[in-house]
Amino acid sequence: MRYAFLLGAVLATVAAACPAVAAADATPPGLTVGPDGVLLKAGRPWRGIGVNGFDLFARTLRDPADTSYRDGLAALGERGIPFARFMCGGFWPVEWRVYREDRPEYFRRLDAVVAAAEASGVGLVPSLFWHMPTVPDLVGEPCSAWGNPASATHRFMRAYVREVVTRYRTSPAVWGWEFGNEYNLAADLPNAATHRPKTVPRLGTPTVRTGRDDLTHAMMRTAAAAFAREVRACDPHRLITSGNSMVRPSAWHQAHEGTWGRDTPDQFADMLLADHPDPVNVVSVHCYRENVERIALAAKVAREAGKPLFVGEFGVQGPTTPESRKAFDRILNAIEQHRVPMAALWVFDYRRQTDWNVTPSNERSWQLEAIAAINARLRRAER
Repeated sequence: MRYAFLLGAVLATVAAACPAVAAADATPPGLTVGPDGVLLKAGRPWRGIGVNGFDLFARTLRDPADTSYRDGLAALGERGIPFARFMCGGFWPVEWRVYREDRPEYFRRLDAVVAAAEASGVGLVPSLFWHMPTVPDLVGEPCSAWGNPASATHRFMRAYVREVVTRYRTSPAVWGWEFGNEYNLAADLPNAATHRPKTVPRLGTPTVRTGRDDLTHAMMRTAAAAFAREVRACDPHRLITSGNSMVRPSAWHQAHEGTWGRDTPDQFADMLLADHPDPVNVVSVHCYRENVERIALAAKVAREAGKPLFVGEFGVQGPTTPESRKAFDRILNAIEQHRVPMAALWVFDYRRQTDWNVTPSNERSWQLEAIAAINARLRRAER
């Protein structure tokens, strides 16, 4: 009953459809996709490597006194690192409390992050629904509700998209819109019964999960397409992507046969494109040392489909060693060699992941220097 009242308040405040979008700009803000599938900024072909600033917003959502995102964004701007992908909402249901109970305060904090990005000249790629089970948990539905456009899960999704996109669609700092993080990895798992989302009731999850929490590729695609349509109704320009990881090596077999069978290159291509239904217009993969060799095929498939490729995460964990530097260079070389338009390092200034955390002053700072050098080279080539 309490949730029904809160959701009603959200929906009553947000128009049933996005407010009318102004006439198309000559040079629309953010990143767009040209008719030939080329990624554009200010109407010109663009390539660049940014970072994942995962908790840029989450840290101030937890603690309004924490404005450390300002220094982080300023450090990126000083190094010519063009953008940051970040979680634009809570991870656990309880982390949506401020949004549900005091939306002016919620957006005051998010406004401050966007303003800091504008001041630093850094773009933002907000990922609006990072953790797959969170919205269904918020509204008391199973995760399979992502496959039902008439569900409360979809109603919540649409309302939040309208609020966020209409609020920031004129900001030069917002470069694109992302649905969530790696939903595809949870889809059609042959062992789904033992790999359902965690239950942590004190953080707002249900006490148990059932087969209705098992996600399929069909459900995920329904949700991604609905998200993209809602975004596009409010913002006719900016890129829209899924946030997916690299297609699992067995994804086609999982979806069609319920097995871990090894996919062929054609089956990989089928799954990669089907997981990015129109109007999703940018293909997302995540790449670590175990799947770097698959960048070439992903780039080829995306290019032939007229959709730019976004390597939304890449990186190397652990101490700095000659081997880790070599592994990192191998990923960067693949991104450059296959002319990936857009990629983002995992992870910038995220204190909870010490094995991955990269800051301007820690022993992994060389990774920032490496991507800054590539960005400088790309900018020189554009002149």
